[in-house]
Amino acid sequence: MRLSNLADYAVVTMCQAARHCGGGRVSAAELASETGLPAPTVQKVVSKLTSAGLMRSVRGAGGGLQLARPAAAISLADIVEAVEGPIALTACVDSEDCAIHDNCSVKPHWPIVNNALRGALADIPLTRLARTEDMARTEELA
Repeated sequence: MRLSNLADYAVVTMCQAARHCGGGRVSAAELASETGLPAPTVQKVVSKLTSAGLMRSVRGAGGGLQLARPAAAISLADIVEAVEGPIALTACVDSEDCAIHDNCSVKPHWPIVNNALRGALADIPLTRLARTEDMARTEELA
C-alpha cells in the first residue's frame, strides 16, 4: 500500500500546523513556505482537512488556520482518511464489483486486515509526527 502524494502532503501540512500549537493561527501561504509545498497544493489539502474537521479557518484580523482539536487527539488515520477516504486495502469489502465475488474465500478476512491497518495508523498521534528530528532522536536515546 502506498499513500497518494496528497495524503503525504496532508500529513506534512498537519505536522507543520501542529508546530504552531497553543492556538496559534497560521496562513496557508505560511504553511506552504514552511513546508516547501506549492501554495495551491496546501490550499487543496487544507480544504480537505477543514471539511474533515481536523483544521479550522478563522476569518478576519488575527485569523488564519489552526488545528480543530488538540494534536494529541488527531491520529495519522484521521489525516489519511480525510484525504483518501476509509482505509481499506481492497475495494471488494464495500462492493460486489469483483469477478470472483461469489466464490472468494478471502473476502471475509479483509475487514480484519483493514481494521488492523487502521488501528496501527490510529495509534500514531499527530504530536508524535510533529516532533522535530532532534526531538525524535533524543527520545530514541532515552
